[in-house]
Amino acid sequence: MSTSPRTPAPELSVARVLPLLGLAHLDRLFDYRISTKQDADAQPGVRVRVRFAGRLVDALLIERVDTPEHDGELKFLERVISPEQVYPPQLQKLVDSLAKRYAGVRSDIIRSAIPSRHARAENTPASEALSWEELGEVAEPDLSPWAAYTHGQSFVDAVLAGSPARAAWQIAPGEHWAGAIAALATKVVLDGGGALVVVPDQRDVEVLEQAFREHVSAKQLTILHAGLGPQARYRRYLNILHGQGRLVVGTRSAAFAPVKNLKLCVLLHDGDDNLVDPRAPYPHAREVLTTRSAQEHCALILGGHHRTAETQLLVESGWAHDLIAPREVIRARSPWIRAVADSDFELERDPRARSARLPLIAFEALRGGLEKELPVLIQVPRKGYVPTLACGVCRTPARCRHCNGPMGLPSTVEQHPQEAHLPTCRWCGRPDTQYRCHACGSFKLRAVVLGAERTAEEIGRAFPQVPVHMSGGNRIIDYLEQAPQIVVATPGAEPIIQDGGHYGAAVMVDTWATLGRQDLRATEDTLGKWASAATMVRHDGEVVVVAEASLAVVQALITWDMRGAAARELSQRAEVQLPPTVHMAAIDGATAALDTLLEVVELPKDAEVLGPVDLPPGTTLPGEYDEKRYGPPQRLLIRTPLGPRNELGEALGQAQVARFGRRGRTQGAGGDLPLRIQVDPVRVG
Repeated sequence: MSTSPRTPAPELSVARVLPLLGLAHLDRLFDYRISTKQDADAQPGVRVRVRFAGRLVDALLIERVDTPEHDGELKFLERVISPEQVYPPQLQKLVDSLAKRYAGVRSDIIRSAIPSRHARAENTPASEALSWEELGEVAEPDLSPWAAYTHGQSFVDAVLAGSPARAAWQIAPGEHWAGAIAALATKVVLDGGGALVVVPDQRDVEVLEQAFREHVSAKQLTILHAGLGPQARYRRYLNILHGQGRLVVGTRSAAFAPVKNLKLCVLLHDGDDNLVDPRAPYPHAREVLTTRSAQEHCALILGGHHRTAETQLLVESGWAHDLIAPREVIRARSPWIRAVADSDFELERDPRARSARLPLIAFEALRGGLEKELPVLIQVPRKGYVPTLACGVCRTPARCRHCNGPMGLPSTVEQHPQEAHLPTCRWCGRPDTQYRCHACGSFKLRAVVLGAERTAEEIGRAFPQVPVHMSGGNRIIDYLEQAPQIVVATPGAEPIIQDGGHYGAAVMVDTWATLGRQDLRATEDTLGKWASAATMVRHDGEVVVVAEASLAVVQALITWDMRGAAARELSQRAEVQLPPTVHMAAIDGATAALDTLLEVVELPKDAEVLGPVDLPPGTTLPGEYDEKRYGPPQRLLIRTPLGPRNELGEALGQAQVARFGRRGRTQGAGGDLPLRIQVDPVRVG
């Protein structure tokens, strides 16, 4: 079949395109020729198909020029996939910056930023192509909640004036945070700007959607989350791109939404792991939005019930400012928070409290909330039924005599809790009929973390006439009515009380299990989980933390001093040179591949290489890895002082390209093996 010869476009006939190949050494622009038939549609930002190394690949057209950089003959673009300019200039700038920051490949970031094309979504009926104002009536928002915070009104005025004001918002106890955000974002859009709100999960999206519906119609609010189908997601992306979607709420990937005339970005609960993309190069939504704030000169709010060390660093550096309620407001809104040690003396004082495994103070707090005809909450660190066991005398973890694995009770306990069960190894499955502690010789066993199911069972015996609900794991209760009932929930799974209701009391049990985790963020995460639960309790209710009151993290909750806790956490990390007071990269792979990387990388000044060591427990390499051939995977840590934001990432990115260049000379030595590079990861290990 013959085809007529192609002729170049009369002007700017050279297209500089970025092939979406996912390879570091090919993460650059290539020149192609534009034909006259493609001239109208081949505009910067559109998707195209090109022939690359003998095969057809997808690419993005970045720019059009008159003169190519390539000296040889240019191939023509195979075709323009769609005339939609899905990769606008501001998104290009953002992706370029993040690729340098995270030692990543631009096509990997683009995969998260731009939804897959859906042809049907591009065929928009004319009746749907309305402006944002034409989509519905808007109620004038009430911005008074912000006045309760020190300099809150000044901050609101700066946002509405279009200034790039940046605030670390410490949500006050009992604050209807969704309503405050909805009011401010709606006002920004009413004044002609764009607003973007990013939250960790679907439940937060639903809470915000409900708050926004008090001001705008459903069509004026664009929702982006992973649960959308391909057509809906791409259609909404195009609405945002065309300027119709000016008010956007979504989860992690919504941070890339190309909102026009962006004036306000909001990120809630930036310590949540859901805000980190699980795919390379693992960007954090906080870094995406802080970069956008700097590049697009828009206001930014980093809000939460507690504060991360990363946000505190932004405040102490002067890049952002505190937005905190004064002490008198916090005292007026806070429930009564106190701590009690889990001691045998406390448990002995009330038989029902003993059966419920609660100190008397905690037991009485629950009973007081129920007497007010309100629901009460018990927060447990994990789901399950007696997940692990320990010595009943010295609390040494119970280990299997055969393989040294952790001892627990079998899963059949959940189906038949009334029957006797032998402690069983969770590694080899062997039951132990004559367990004896290897440390003190005791025959007694006790539950280390009893879990939600066992806690609910014990509470049910202590309060036989009160309904008990469990929420956690794959059985999460989203909403409950305001009635006397007991909720046993894991962190983040606490049901919301309908119609703006609150709990009458909350008790946090087994707190040492979360505080004692071998994790850099154990204390920070635990405080956030406590604060999130405490803010769901009425101001005249009671919160009891079953922990030593002398602990600094417990005192931070009692006094609601989240700024002080974050400052202390940041100071402690600075003393031992841990993120975010330094830049750190975790690099995982075969030993030979790590050695090759270290040979070619040009690290910043004063960089320190730590390791290699084994991967942290539970961590594996993505994809297929032949451990028998290449040996156990290892981890390198590279630590550098704080300096230029992208310096470490750029050095590692260039090393990836150089490592591929040595591929032919390193066959069999790991030069062709992939590496996982995480710059400033949330979990260091």
